[in-house]
Amino acid sequence: MTGGNNIGRIGILQSVEKHPGSYDIGHVKDTNGASFCTRISNIFIIGDGKNPAITLPRGEGIKVGIIEEKNQKFDEESDAEEAVEEAE
Repeated sequence: MTGGNNIGRIGILQSVEKHPGSYDIGHVKDTNGASFCTRISNIFIIGDGKNPAITLPRGEGIKVGIIEEKNQKFDEESDAEEAVEEAE
């Protein structure tokens, strides 16, 4: 996605709704199974099906909520602390 509330998300284009005289809407599903819709002008195709033609950044375009992000950081910090304790 190149714009809108879903900017930066990556998924598979499921269908396109045609609205004459208005914006066409694309329905997209990400790898977690979450579906979302956006204007077709906000969609940029990067590959064919599940095979991207480019390398994806860390997270691979999966939208993570605030709570999930906090839990991931907490898990990383606790893993680092356990590694330090084991080294001592």
